Amino acid sequence: MTPSNTTMHGLSNEEVIQSRKEYGSNSLEHQDKNNFVTSLIDMIKEPMFILLLLATSIYFITGEYSNGIFMLAAIVLVSAISLYQESKSRNAIEELKKLSQPKSKVIRNGEIIEIPSEEIVLGDYIQTEEGTFIPADGIIIQSNDFSVNESILTGESLSVFKNEKSEINQVFQGTIAASGLAICKVTAIGNLTQLGKIGKSIESIAEEKTPLQIQIGNFVKKMSIVGLVIFSVVWAINFYNSGVFLDSLLKALTLAMSIIPEEIPVAFTTFMALGAWRLMKIGIIVKQTKTVETLGSANVICTDKTGTITQNKMSLAQLFTLSNNKIIKNFDEKLNIEEIELLKTAMWASEPIPFDGMEIALHEAYSKLKINDERPNFKLTHEYPLDGKPPMMTHIFENKKGSRIIAAKGAPEALIACSNLSTTEIQKINNAIESISKEGFRVLAVGVSEFAGNNFPKTQQEFSFKFLGIVAFYDPPKANIKAVFDTFYNAGIQVKIVTGDNAATTSTIARQIGFNNPEQTLNGDELMTMDEATLKEKVIETTIFTRMFPEAKLKIIQALKANNQIVAMTGDGVNDGPALKSAHIGIAMGQKGTEIAKQAANLILIEDDLSKMIDAIAMGRKIYINLKKAIQYIISIHIPIVLIVFIPLVLGWIYPNIFSPVHIIFLEIIMGPTCSIIYENEPMESNLMLQKPRPLTNTFFNLKEITISIVQGLVITLGLLFVYQYCVRDNCTESVTRTVVFLTLIASNIFLTLANRSFYYSIFTTIRYKNNLVLIIIGATIFITSLLLFIPVFSHFFMFDTVSTLQIGMSVSVGFMSVMWIEILKIFKRKSQK
Repeated sequence: MTPSNTTMHGLSNEEVIQSRKEYGSNSLEHQDKNNFVTSLIDMIKEPMFILLLLATSIYFITGEYSNGIFMLAAIVLVSAISLYQESKSRNAIEELKKLSQPKSKVIRNGEIIEIPSEEIVLGDYIQTEEGTFIPADGIIIQSNDFSVNESILTGESLSVFKNEKSEINQVFQGTIAASGLAICKVTAIGNLTQLGKIGKSIESIAEEKTPLQIQIGNFVKKMSIVGLVIFSVVWAINFYNSGVFLDSLLKALTLAMSIIPEEIPVAFTTFMALGAWRLMKIGIIVKQTKTVETLGSANVICTDKTGTITQNKMSLAQLFTLSNNKIIKNFDEKLNIEEIELLKTAMWASEPIPFDGMEIALHEAYSKLKINDERPNFKLTHEYPLDGKPPMMTHIFENKKGSRIIAAKGAPEALIACSNLSTTEIQKINNAIESISKEGFRVLAVGVSEFAGNNFPKTQQEFSFKFLGIVAFYDPPKANIKAVFDTFYNAGIQVKIVTGDNAATTSTIARQIGFNNPEQTLNGDELMTMDEATLKEKVIETTIFTRMFPEAKLKIIQALKANNQIVAMTGDGVNDGPALKSAHIGIAMGQKGTEIAKQAANLILIEDDLSKMIDAIAMGRKIYINLKKAIQYIISIHIPIVLIVFIPLVLGWIYPNIFSPVHIIFLEIIMGPTCSIIYENEPMESNLMLQKPRPLTNTFFNLKEITISIVQGLVITLGLLFVYQYCVRDNCTESVTRTVVFLTLIASNIFLTLANRSFYYSIFTTIRYKNNLVLIIIGATIFITSLLLFIPVFSHFFMFDTVSTLQIGMSVSVGFMSVMWIEILKIFKRKSQK
């Protein structure tokens, strides 16, 4: 595209490079954080790290250097795994941030191109238009009905009109183009802009902790307190029995280390960040990872019609001229004077360079008329942008001779209100609209006016228009939209259409695509007159909201939220911003969406395809379910580790200290990757999108789920205690008993990993799930355990002894039975839900 002012060439590629080299890039640079150091400090503060360090120090103090060196190596390994996972999560988030950065139009080498706003340099010519953020400070060079909302700098919510001829000809970074269009020369970028100087950033959003993060944090804190209490008790018992301070402390540390579930916060961060990264890979940009947590709970989707349900490929379908009271359906026939006048006026009421589908169709229809093309002779001198309830827009063109065209188009109700029509004429118009709308066509009224002088009215509604007729457009539904809605309905998600179009057209389109209850409609004016209680009831039963405007859209979202609905809303326009911001999940369109919509939204659909929301919701549900599986696994496996350390000691059994910190840290190394890697990579279960959305509650687990996890842990504990007592009664040494108990725990861990892949489907189903990491992690666990058993240096270090094939078989069998009882429970669950 070439700019309208051909003398405005903009910077060349060489000038851009030179300017960037001399003045830098357009980013608000604050003091850089050293993420590695920050992560390291945070990790050092963790209770588990402190316990590991303490245990290592005791080993060195007491002269057990081999144990001390192992613990030191384990600390390095665990720290490396933790820092790697955090780095992976952080990199995923940074990649998302880059993708969600706004873009801007600039003139370079004589052409208008779109680039990331950060790449703007000093001296660039930027084109800013309604609905975009102004990316840098500059001076207006050329403008048309241009106004700016500068509330971020001034606090004043009213827009300020600016142009190149007035004293107010500057624009500032972070402000919003409220109307019109302007080309500006950049005078300041980055930290040197007004916004940069006062240290604000429109893009910097402080990440607040989500309810789930707070729940997890509180759970870990409570477990740490429990660990501290039990640690003190065990230390006291050991010290009372042995009288050796450091040895008693070491044994107490073993138990404390087994209690703290430090894997849970790591798992949460990993799941959310990688979930957002996975969504990005399928064309959905998540601006904040906390949105991933909410996705699985969405139970209402409010969607626009044009471009979301329909293809936004407008074709001119019918004409209605009031003077003839006639609807034209065949454009191959020769049009009469009134019909040509209607099409001409509709074209003049459109943008000179059209981008909207309907305006493109009108320009194309005008080009096909066998008349002289007057467009090169007329210049747009004044414009009234789309506004009003319902909306309309007006353009005023003049040629060099002073001839003037005042053309308007918009909602029929808006033009009727501005025209001097008789009751009979209004009835004719309404009859035509009803007839056209029943076929699913979108209707626009067209009017023309006259005005002497240049002191134009403040609002377009003050003109007196001559109502010419109606132009009707057909925008076919998307081929996949029926399947999309069916999937939403099957997943227990309500769909509501929120549109600026009229009820008849929208209901017809809705019926064509099999939309549920298309007769339940409500228009914007009716909605605004309702009290809160009535509206709260009405929004639940209504499926189609028509003739909507920003305030009405916002009230819909607020009323749905008041009904405890978790609301997702799609939007693309400037006026969608408040509703997108208010919705639990604001969804902006990546291609046709304005920057305002994108900045207000939580998600951006790169391809403007609503079917991607199926993927997003499915991914949200999958992440939540898999995180639950991971945490249930952590709870279940921690219980036997804690109790096998605690029970023999408290009950005074023959081998009171069956495990040492060395064994616990080895188990931690196994459990960490299992919960954070295996379960995060689990595929979606086939019935997940046939379930109702989960409620957004204050508790992560319900009583049944937490009970199952606790029972799993207790049954594994019983298995371990059985093996322990069996070995004692068989006169096994402490080393043999430790080895058999350890093997049983490892076997239980492997079977638990496999069993907890689903709490509904059997292990014979889940074993076929595509997750290569299961085989890798379990294979590595078996391999390393074999080394500990059969390589003397390792078995000696871990205080293991040679065990018989029968004892290994018993460990595997007890581990299997301790876990696989859950499969019987799954059978009953599947039968009850059939």
